[in-house]
Amino acid sequence: MTAIDETELDDLLGRFVGDLGATMSAGNVVLGDRLGLYRTLADHGPMTGTELARKSGTAERYVREWLAGQAAGGYVSYDPATSRYWLSVAQATAFADPDGLALPGAFELAVACIADEDKIRSAFRTGEGVAWGDHHSGVFTGCERFYRPGYVANLVSAWIPAIDGLAARLESGTAVADVGCGLGTSTTLLARTYPATTVTGFDSHAESITLARKAAAAAGLVDRVDFRTATAQDFPGSRYGLVTTFDCLHDMGDPVGAARHIRESLAGDGVWMIVEPFAGRSVSENLNPVGRIYYSFSTFLCVPHALSENAADPLGNQAGEEPIARIVAEAGFGVFGRVAETPFNIVYEARP
Repeated sequence: MTAIDETELDDLLGRFVGDLGATMSAGNVVLGDRLGLYRTLADHGPMTGTELARKSGTAERYVREWLAGQAAGGYVSYDPATSRYWLSVAQATAFADPDGLALPGAFELAVACIADEDKIRSAFRTGEGVAWGDHHSGVFTGCERFYRPGYVANLVSAWIPAIDGLAARLESGTAVADVGCGLGTSTTLLARTYPATTVTGFDSHAESITLARKAAAAAGLVDRVDFRTATAQDFPGSRYGLVTTFDCLHDMGDPVGAARHIRESLAGDGVWMIVEPFAGRSVSENLNPVGRIYYSFSTFLCVPHALSENAADPLGNQAGEEPIARIVAEAGFGVFGRVAETPFNIVYEARP
């Protein structure tokens, strides 16, 4: 028997301890978010477990255990001299501010994916797909919360200005199709920022469209934005000045068909903004923490959905630039290029 490399084994055990703690912590983050524990700490801390339980209307013994675990993970701050817990400014921005990083949404998405493990296990054996709408409902809301901070931070301030002439066109007024809009964060952001522009969000998942309409109504934007159930291959309308696909092209069973329909729907001088997860050109380039997150989500969400739409070989969310460029070229676009990026996304433009 080959001798065990003790250094390698110790490294694996160290990763295991961190991963197991993170896995169990995910459920606790979701609990803290839904029970208002983070928000109460941010508003009233520093607090003991007893005080937090009283303020939040929860059971003290559960809260004490939750707080200790959160402090062990560095998500909550702790003073052993006073037995009180609080959130630093950074922690509050990450976990308690709905307009901040909204990290609990990412954990909500992860926990919802794990809840669907039986479906994905079956799909591994059969090779069949799992459609987006067949997932746990937390996938839809968690995904929206996962991506929202990046869109809010970058779409208007960086991504649109990176495409020549696009900001001026939106300001003067044009028609926009936000394809694969999900719960409509990107759609409503465009509508709120550019009141002269008409924005329509399209998604094949009817429940997401219902939630998007409710969110738009709550934001007072029903007169500026519309939502309709349609696929990327058949959404209605023509002569759009801008078509957007945010983190969804790789999920499609027929991305080339979608790209062709988008080209046909654009005005002659229109532009397609393609936002995709950040990825390098090879698996080796993606063997990093961000790549690990994306490959893991892709196994549970992206590849199964594309297979449910009869994809022969789904892109996955770590496809990288070259496959996107091939799709754009095959659809007949004349111009394609990368215009912006963040640690989590790459933004491309395509023009007829």
